[in-house]
Amino acid sequence: MKFATCNEYFENWPIEDVFNYAAEIGYQGVEIAPFTLANSVDDISATRRREIRQAAATAGVEIVGLHWLLISPEGLYVNHLDDEIRNRTRDYFKSLVQCCGDLGGEVMIIGSPKQRNVLEDWDYQETWNRTKQVFEDCLPLAEQCNVCLCIEPLSSDQTNFIDSAAEACKMVAEINHPNFQTMVDCCSGSDETLPIYQLLQNSADHLYHVHVNDANKRGPGFGDTDFISVLKTLKDLNYQRYVSVEVFDFTPDPRTIAAASLAYLKGINATL
Repeated sequence: MKFATCNEYFENWPIEDVFNYAAEIGYQGVEIAPFTLANSVDDISATRRREIRQAAATAGVEIVGLHWLLISPEGLYVNHLDDEIRNRTRDYFKSLVQCCGDLGGEVMIIGSPKQRNVLEDWDYQETWNRTKQVFEDCLPLAEQCNVCLCIEPLSSDQTNFIDSAAEACKMVAEINHPNFQTMVDCCSGSDETLPIYQLLQNSADHLYHVHVNDANKRGPGFGDTDFISVLKTLKDLNYQRYVSVEVFDFTPDPRTIAAASLAYLKGINATL
């Protein structure tokens, strides 16, 4: 497995500085939240995309892909009953796919809980079908750009739609396309009745990405989540893709979060 860090907790850092620091302390990749680059990826020029991709290569890290996809611009909603809102979101997803490919990223993490909730009076199955259609419409471009869309199961306190690994795997099976897979987020996984290692095992056939974060929303090693079993399970599964540090509590500071989290993960990995 390879280790990456997400960039949004490096608040206000130029992306080039994040690449350089991540490489300096030993990360192999950086996962980007597009809102940290621009309000809309449509505002990121082809020239700027090439500059960002080159900056990562110069630093010696890979751009893993994108996450926190729909936090901006405003008004996006992946499964909205309103055709105009949903189609605009689909079109923006396609822009994200193109941007991810232009940056050299290979994965897009579909989280965005507030932009996928089933609202009052909506039929759940109809919402499910609308969601599938949006993703299916994006898959030809994703295949062309060598980008994998990963549906992220999120905790029930964040969303009422796809809040379990089993449900995420169900959508993957129904869409049945190599560029649509799933992932496990350890913080959200802590909300499920099964232990995280079991979620990883159950998702193994479609597991394309992993977020490592403690149940307390901090980095691995900053709480009590059992990352020994997480990394051991990934090793047993011969998982060779990225494990990305993602946090929601940005204390004490980005340098400490990034360095301590990586040291903790590498320390566990060295014993397996």
